[in-house]
Amino acid sequence: MKRIAIALMACCMLFSSCETDNGEWKVETENPEFLHRSMKKLTDVIVHDIFSPPVASRIYAYSSIAGYEALQNGYPEYRSLAGQLNELEAVPAPAEGETISHALAGVHAFLVVGKKLIFSEEKIDAFQAEIYQEFADTGMPLSVMDASKAYGEQVASHIMAWADGDNYKQTRTYPKFSINQDPARWQPTPPDYMDGIEPHWKMIRPFVLNDANQFAPPPPTSFDMDPKSTFYKETMEVYNAVVEGDTAERIEIARFWDCNPYVSTHAGHVMFATKKITPGGHWIGISQLAANKAGADMMKTAQTYALVSVALADGFISCWDEKYRSNLVRPETVINVYLDEDWRPVLQTPPFPEYTSGHSVISRSAAVALTSIYGDDFSFTDTVEEEYGLPVRSFDSFMEASEEAAVSRLYGGIHYRPAIDNGVEQGEKVGNFVVNSLTWKSDTAMGMKGSE
Repeated sequence: MKRIAIALMACCMLFSSCETDNGEWKVETENPEFLHRSMKKLTDVIVHDIFSPPVASRIYAYSSIAGYEALQNGYPEYRSLAGQLNELEAVPAPAEGETISHALAGVHAFLVVGKKLIFSEEKIDAFQAEIYQEFADTGMPLSVMDASKAYGEQVASHIMAWADGDNYKQTRTYPKFSINQDPARWQPTPPDYMDGIEPHWKMIRPFVLNDANQFAPPPPTSFDMDPKSTFYKETMEVYNAVVEGDTAERIEIARFWDCNPYVSTHAGHVMFATKKITPGGHWIGISQLAANKAGADMMKTAQTYALVSVALADGFISCWDEKYRSNLVRPETVINVYLDEDWRPVLQTPPFPEYTSGHSVISRSAAVALTSIYGDDFSFTDTVEEEYGLPVRSFDSFMEASEEAAVSRLYGGIHYRPAIDNGVEQGEKVGNFVVNSLTWKSDTAMGMKGSE
């Protein structure tokens, strides 16, 4: 009987050893869909929790960087972002000799950081239970799962300690934006007349930029309602933007790129809100479409999300720096006071100053980032807004999409032309600086910075 027990124990030990060593689970776990689905879940929670566009960009950036850094240790041809991103020090290395699934570690680090930055943690908890079971179903040994999650936790803690130094928490205590009664300056707009969102965002530590005003655009056109003035002509262009040309097409473009996370509708005494994706979230969705179409592996997918999210985050910091410096009045306010009190824009005017256009800046910055990875002739069909009831739109390049996103703000009645044109230029400068500042591959694996 004793001999049988010893034999059974030996068989169990042999089976356990074989299960750990055959590594068949590795192929299944190194599937970028694990990362894509994690990103989609984070986007869904950001929409649910109604984060403002700048705050959402911060969530995407820290989560994506955590996922990239946890994965990077398993892909030696890729470089860490430590020492490349402002004040980011080297992340911990896995324990020597320990078997790690870097795919699981990356997903875990991504989700742990994301969960710490949103409100509805239970939604991430439920998703974690679901996706980790899928990792287990690949045959990954429990010891490897535990070690991988422990390593992902280490990386997440390191990234969160870094995030704590970016001045975000301090800005939560700063005063609201003071309204200036100067007719040239921003006033809260209908229907809710909300306070200006994130007036101190320029104080957030950039990820790559040297400072928030590194690529400050030229000042906006001076306010002047003389019919012969440039500003008056720019205002009239907004007033007539939809009725000139193909009205239906322009309205479709405006609504496709609306990306307003909180649109309120008032009907009599009833008010209801519609939650939608942020502009940064839309470009994160485009990043997923591009990675899928290109057949990007898990590490290249992680690189895509990290680069685009950093370009978006620094784009918002640059743009918001200018918004609250120039503090320019919105077209809706000017038109209602001086031209037509009943005029309403196609889109609901967002609650912050006009210049420059956030869509123009961040769309161009993201497009530059994506182009650096997938090329300047990468055609794609944008299905990101389908779940919000909008038709798909197709583009021949990321740059073309960014051009349409920018001009959509004119068609929507919420921006003057200079905010769009100068915003595109501002975003291109931000995007190029981010791309050219980051090296993703070793010199032997990559011939130039910022691209494959």
